[in-house]
Amino acid sequence: MSGFKDMVEADNKNVFINASEFADIHTVIYDDVTYEDIPLVLSGIKEKDRRQLMADHIQGLYLVSSVMHCAASDLGGVVPEKGAKIKISDDDFFREFYVATSVIDLGMIRLELEAIDE
Repeated sequence: MSGFKDMVEADNKNVFINASEFADIHTVIYDDVTYEDIPLVLSGIKEKDRRQLMADHIQGLYLVSSVMHCAASDLGGVVPEKGAKIKISDDDFFREFYVATSVIDLGMIRLELEAIDE
């Protein structure tokens, strides 16, 4: 079974998170460590109306959600924890997210991310 897992990990890195195929190059900051030039796939970046509580009078804020995929090796084997903050470069600035879910499988990290954006 080890051979199959190795093949899947190689395919993930050579195809799915390949900057020439599906991935884009970003800088990631997690736990005060900067990981530069990381190929990752960010999907589903969208803004949706933020759920408003009765006592919440803030207008014009939106919940931004996204799913991030990257190779575990690109973050030095560090897997961001649920509830932690992570920053991801977006052109000339960084977007800050909270990790809603964190999963690692077959050498890939999958994070569901949420942030409050104006």
